[in-house]
Amino acid sequence: MSKQGGPHNDFDKRTEPDCFHLITQEDYESISENRTQLTYLRDENIFKQGAFAPYVLFIQTGLVKVYIQTGGKKKLNLWIARSGDFLAFSCVFGENIYHYSAVALKDSELLMIEKESLKKLLNTNPEFALRITSKNYGTEKHLLEIVTNLSSKQMRGKLASSLLYLSSEVFLKEQVFDLLIRQDIADFASISVESVIKFLKEFEKEGIIALDGKNIKIPDPEKLSAISKTG
Repeated sequence: MSKQGGPHNDFDKRTEPDCFHLITQEDYESISENRTQLTYLRDENIFKQGAFAPYVLFIQTGLVKVYIQTGGKKKLNLWIARSGDFLAFSCVFGENIYHYSAVALKDSELLMIEKESLKKLLNTNPEFALRITSKNYGTEKHLLEIVTNLSSKQMRGKLASSLLYLSSEVFLKEQVFDLLIRQDIADFASISVESVIKFLKEFEKEGIIALDGKNIKIPDPEKLSAISKTG
């Protein structure tokens, strides 16, 4: 990980996602004075579950895998955060530890923002706060889908749901499957690697997916969606 500071080389409002277009220049400069730019290389840990959380992190570029440790060496991949997303946002509201872990899926640039300055901005700019709330709602909805997958679906349904998520439109340009190993997919589906390999081969024989090395293409998303729904 490398660090850089100074408003001249990172927090450029003109190039930031929509939420930062909603703040005044004064607020923008205040945020800029209370941040540090961080560069993480692929597979580098950003933070670990249970560690002290003094800052909110904002993803400028790159992809970040978010997961929780569920006991021993087992883990559950929750979601992939991308440019424009916040990590550890709950520390703005008094949480002092990270409740999940984050690792860079590819080389990524993040901003470490002092939580009190961000909290002040949320209190004084309702439109900005609403935009952030909307983003967090999307994450909450995805987490509820994970609970449904874990509690009500068989292994084929769990894997189908995970493949649909990883192949969703927001990731099309990122070629996410090339960044993931089969263990990652297993941890998204909460099934074993052996089961992932088995069901991927079945899906391929059924013409639902096409395998090309690590890459997975989905020529029949409707059938995959049907498997996801029926579980």
